[in-house]
Order: sequence, then structure tokens, then C-alpha cells
Amino acid sequence: MSEEANFVPIRSLIEGCWPGEWGSDPVADNSNCTVFRATDIDSDGHLDLEGGASRSVLPAKLKSKSLRSGDVLLEASGGAPDKPVGRVALVGRTPPRPSLTSNFFRFIRPSAEVDPRFLLLQLVSLNRSTSIWRYQQQTTGLINLKVDDYLGHKIWIPSKEQQKKIADVLFCIDTAIEKTEALIAKYQQIKAGLMHDLFTRGVLPNGQLRPPRSEAPKMYQETAIGWIPREWQYELLDQLALRGSGHTPNKDHSEYWNGGIKWVSLADSYRLDQLYISDTDLKISHKGIQNSSAVLHPAGIVVLSRDAGVGKSAITTEPMAVSQHFMCWKCDQKMDNHFLYYWLQFNKRTFENIAMGSTILTIGLPYFKRLKIACPADLYEQKAIAIKLKAIDARLFSLQGDLAKKRQQKFGLMQGLLTGKVPVKVDAGETVYD
Repeated sequence: MSEEANFVPIRSLIEGCWPGEWGSDPVADNSNCTVFRATDIDSDGHLDLEGGASRSVLPAKLKSKSLRSGDVLLEASGGAPDKPVGRVALVGRTPPRPSLTSNFFRFIRPSAEVDPRFLLLQLVSLNRSTSIWRYQQQTTGLINLKVDDYLGHKIWIPSKEQQKKIADVLFCIDTAIEKTEALIAKYQQIKAGLMHDLFTRGVLPNGQLRPPRSEAPKMYQETAIGWIPREWQYELLDQLALRGSGHTPNKDHSEYWNGGIKWVSLADSYRLDQLYISDTDLKISHKGIQNSSAVLHPAGIVVLSRDAGVGKSAITTEPMAVSQHFMCWKCDQKMDNHFLYYWLQFNKRTFENIAMGSTILTIGLPYFKRLKIACPADLYEQKAIAIKLKAIDARLFSLQGDLAKKRQQKFGLMQGLLTGKVPVKVDAGETVYD
């Protein structure tokens, strides 16, 4: 078969493509099926078989449209201006009860000549490509997929044996990705629980958590925010660390910019919440510092976004300036900067909830002048708390880095394997890829 002949329209690989059914609300919880919706799939081709809505569908329609293992769900309506409609998901195993997909979907039943996993991977790849945009149609605020045109899109199809090998390789990586994601979720839960314990009970000199107040009431004192360890203080943050802010040099003066001084701005939101910030998207100059209210702060300050991305924080690793959208604190003998970073992280939801504004949420400067913190008076205990949290963050960051590598590996292999640019061997009974 020639290379050109290996590119065939999607419709030639399927038995059919049918609309889903939404059905009706069950009466007295007497539903007869599960209907999967847009919230039950992701952008990587996964279907949450534990999700779905309990619905009632006419028996005839339920019989003709029930999903089975190997079916592919195709999103036909939905999307967003920057997110095309056309996500897909594989029914990896027969659902535990009769199931359909909603009327915002179509369901595809692959023919015998195509491996359903391979078809799914090709459709996931299509949804991530620029080609998907030609199959979008906007109507009354809803984006619809031009299904007939979509099914005419040509994809590369090798032999059934090669399809299986390619799917094996990519699904193996996908399994590794899922396991890493599960580990990350586990450690995030552990971290959340540990933060709660550390910021309410602290640690003793031996490194152990204090007993809870119910077991050792004499070890705690009552304050305006509740019970805290007796050795702790509830004080204005301004009394424990030097608060600072920043400014944006005049952008009409090019000499104020690109001068090599790192300047933390809202453009760096993606760099925050990773403990440290070592670089910035934008740089200003010494003239920019001299001719504005911007300040070159020393390394080790704790920065907090008070506008878009409210509550995100980090510790600078070298001297940096910040924009007016940030607060920052220089810590010294009364406050450990790592402790403050984690305390801000622990209270991130509070900052998000108090932010106000009709267009951009923000926290005004007066709030920070009144901001109080409950913390150990002993700097050693502050450091001990921070060390425990840094240890779990190290594990989390390592897992997140590993996850990014696996995703990049999968993306690279999809680019090669699904186009035939990277060959696979099937005669030796072993998958080989370059």
C-alpha cells in the first residue's frame, strides 16, 4: 500500500456516528441508565466511568445507543473561543450499568479494521492540531462541530498490527502519567494536612508535633483567631518583617527597561507558588529604579501577588524589584522567610476570598497594614516548620518535573508514531521506537 493510500477519511474506519440522548429526570430515583456529559471527559481521551448523570431513557433508544467497550465519544457541541470543540474519549471497558452519551455528543463505533485505541489517539491528536479549527461552527454562543466535514478528515492508518503496537507504546506512557498524577494528588493531600497541623500546633524542640489542644489544653492560649500554642505570638506582620511594594517605570522611556534588573510582575504568575523565583519575564534598568518608586530589594524577600493571581507567592533568589501589583517582605531576626512563604501559602484561600474589584480582583494596601500572623516567637521553631514543608515540596516538585517529562515524551512520540515518521517493528514481537 502506498504512503498516500494509508491516509483515509475517519468515516471509512467506523461503523457509524450517532447522536446521544439526554433522556428525562428519573422519577423517584428510578433511573435506567447513566448519561455521560462534557464534565466526564478530559482533553487526553479519558472517560470517567464513575461519573455521569442518572437518567431515564426510552428502552428502545437505550438498547440502540448503549455504549460498549471500544466506543469513542465525540464532543459535538461546547468548546470556547480558545478551546475547540471536538474532544474525544474512549470507553475502555463496558460501563457497569447501561450508559449513553448526552445529546451534546456523538458516539463512534470503530470498524473491525482499526484498533479503537489507535483511532482515539489519532482523534486526540487532531483535536490538538490547527486542523480542528476548520471544523468549528459558531451558533448563538455555542460552538458546534461540523461532524460530516470532521468525519471526512484523513488520518494515517498503518496495518492493524502496527496500530496495536503504537497504541501499546502510547498507552503505556499514559499509564505512567496517570500513576504520577495520582502520586502528586496524594502528596498534595499529605501537604495540606501537614500544613494545617504545623500552623495550628507547631513543633516541639524534638521535632514532633505538639499534642492537639484536646489532649494538652495547657499548651495552648486563646487569641482573636482561636487557640494557638502558648509559645506563639499573634502579632502584626509589620512588627516582624519589613513590608515593601513596588512600581512600574514609565513605559514611554525605553531607557528605563531591558536593563538587566529582574522585575516581578503579573507576567510572572506562572513562576509563583514554586517556593523560589529566580527569573522574571521583564527587566528594568537602574535608570528605571532611579526615576520611579520601584525599589531594588535584596535576595530572599517574600513576594505576594495582590492582584490577578491573588495570593500567589515566592521567595526571590537574587536581588529583584517588584511591580505595584505585589507586596513583599524582608525577613530578619524575627521572621524566617521560608516560614512566611508557607504561611502565605496556607492562607492563600483567605487572600482569594477578600480580593475585590469589578474587572481585576485586588487587595488594597490598608489590608496588609492590619495583617496579623500567628507564629512561633522562637525563630528555631519557625525554621523547623519550614524544613518539614520544604521536604514534602521537594518530593512534589520532583514528581511534577517527572510528569512534565513524561507528557513531553508522549507528545513527541505521538507526533512521530501517529504520522508514520517513527517506524515500529511488529515481526519480532517487540515494540521498537526511536
